Amino acid sequence: MEALKGFDIDAPRWDQSTFMGRLKHFFNITDCRTVLLPDSRLDEAKALVESCRAGSVPPGTTEEQLHYAKKLYDSAFHPDTGDRMNLIGRMSFQVPGGMAITGFMLQFYRTVPAVVFWQWVNQSFNALVNYTNLPVTSFFELYSLKAPPLVARWVPFAAVAAANCVNIPMMRQQEILNGIAVTDEDGNQLGHSRKAAVKGITQVVISRVTMAAPGMIILPIIMQRLEKYRFMQKITFLHGPLQVMMVGVFLIFMVPAACSLFPQRCSMAVSKLEPELRESIISQYGDRVSYVYFNKGL
Repeated sequence: MEALKGFDIDAPRWDQSTFMGRLKHFFNITDCRTVLLPDSRLDEAKALVESCRAGSVPPGTTEEQLHYAKKLYDSAFHPDTGDRMNLIGRMSFQVPGGMAITGFMLQFYRTVPAVVFWQWVNQSFNALVNYTNLPVTSFFELYSLKAPPLVARWVPFAAVAAANCVNIPMMRQQEILNGIAVTDEDGNQLGHSRKAAVKGITQVVISRVTMAAPGMIILPIIMQRLEKYRFMQKITFLHGPLQVMMVGVFLIFMVPAACSLFPQRCSMAVSKLEPELRESIISQYGDRVSYVYFNKGL
């Protein structure tokens, strides 16, 4: 117990100013095995985290148990509200959910109805993820009918990228209109900034597109080459499941890697804020506050 005195459970386990530190962090909290745990186990983890924050760690608790409880807490509870997130919207569900949907998008790309349906499923899934983690495709569908085979296989990725550029800002339009809460380094709220919201949303869009890119760009090349072999032509009914599994392999690595591209706690120089907010901060704090911080979302 003496060793746990002063233990800060909210302090990052790995250095979040480096890509490798963020990668380890997101590999930890996007572990898809956590989606199999019952709500009661998640609530126990939350209770332990909150007890540690209050300075009353239960007797016999080890540091490793605290780290594991924080892992479950970060994977299942919203960082701002502390509410338990719906299972499908959690980042830890991105691998099983994304691999199934992406696999079907890559398999069923030859007809407009199939493209439309699976894009609808994918964007419904993305909308739920965006909503859970809050702080147009017609041209592509028609083009896929006339495009060369490999280019046609890339239509789902082009549609996903374009839709993400619309979906995420639409889901977070209130932040763009009214601003996102910004704080100083110690977490004291300073106001709301629209420019900070735009920066955070832009980074989330880039991360989401990056997350999908390897599986949806490289896998079509692999499948096009494999389908030339006779043995693959005899098992066309397995092409869909095969693509689902291969997408899963890509996503296991790409979900944490894409989430790690930018720090979760985003920062912005006071000099780049809206004039009214900048003047308000300077009038209260002078030059003691040079950067503001905010949760960019996932």
